[in-house]
Amino acid sequence: MRLLLSIPSLEPGGAERQFAELARGLADRGHEVLAVTLGRGGPLAGALGGARLVELGKRGRWDNLRVAAGLGALLGDFRPAAHYAFLPTACVLGALLTFTRRTPLVMGLRATNVLHADYAYGRAARILHGLEARLSGRAALVIANSAAGRADALARGFAPGRTVVVPNGIDAARLTPDRALGAALRAEWGAADGHPLIGLVARLDPMKDHANFLHAAARLAVERPDARFVCVGGGPADYAAGLRALAEGLGLAGRLVWAGTRHDMERVYNALDLLCLASAYGEGFPNVLGEAMACGVPCVATDAGDAKIVVGEAGVLVPPGDAAALAQGLAAMLGRLEREGASLHAACRARIVENFSVQRMVAATETLLLSLGRVRA
Repeated sequence: MRLLLSIPSLEPGGAERQFAELARGLADRGHEVLAVTLGRGGPLAGALGGARLVELGKRGRWDNLRVAAGLGALLGDFRPAAHYAFLPTACVLGALLTFTRRTPLVMGLRATNVLHADYAYGRAARILHGLEARLSGRAALVIANSAAGRADALARGFAPGRTVVVPNGIDAARLTPDRALGAALRAEWGAADGHPLIGLVARLDPMKDHANFLHAAARLAVERPDARFVCVGGGPADYAAGLRALAEGLGLAGRLVWAGTRHDMERVYNALDLLCLASAYGEGFPNVLGEAMACGVPCVATDAGDAKIVVGEAGVLVPPGDAAALAQGLAAMLGRLEREGASLHAACRARIVENFSVQRMVAATETLLLSLGRVRA
């Protein structure tokens, strides 16, 4: 079966990683896959495997017409059984093209409850968000990567009968427990033997609520002066400066490292003792939870998106925006880790391998896409 998958870019990110995993997995299953980026490709282009990449090279907002014409031409020439679009820009563009192309469209939803009033989301993004919902009736199928994402979509007006859930897939062959792999990073980040290292892996964005994490870390440091903390991820300089100032004011100097953007995530996860997800909103399927757990790292998460479904009994869940509860959750998980050790590491990994593998995600998506192909035929 011929399949066309589209996405704005293949710069590092959760949705982009899932796009690459899906394209590669479908190609491995014998399908002819054309992966299209509306802009330039990006570092994850190398993860596409047997899928063929076409970059439309979008140069800015005013280049949309040329990019739409290019994507329309690809749909006409390649004649795929389905067009699976990831993220709002690709979904809206794909929906508009259904007026001239008969290819069944699949919209891919990757987030939920995004508050577009925040600084990171301008007027154009809010318009795009609204257009995606208005045009959702043009899609033959909508795939959300989380139950929370589906619920949010239905609230926005998406059709229940055409909106389904396929959870993200975690590459447990790439992400494996290997404490030796993370040893050098632990030393670099000041977590010597006996110092538990707690990490927040997220871009610097209000939805990730670093402030909540910092307040929780300050509370935990009183109870556990041996604890060390690291924030992995980049973001706008002014926002980062505000967070650094907050951390200083909370007395976290010497305990907290700002590691910036990293691409060696296998090393990062294996350097951590605990991973924390402090998000206030906007999560669908939190990839960092699945990736950390695949490496055997226990997680403490706010109840955002499908965090509860991902961590299950192997993790701790707390309310969003409650620093006291987050600190208590981190303390409880440190205690549990000290009691259970290897068995907890194994339980974390087993949950991901058994429930959220890449193979399960690819197979479930393939079944849905094949059904569209049969309907079209």
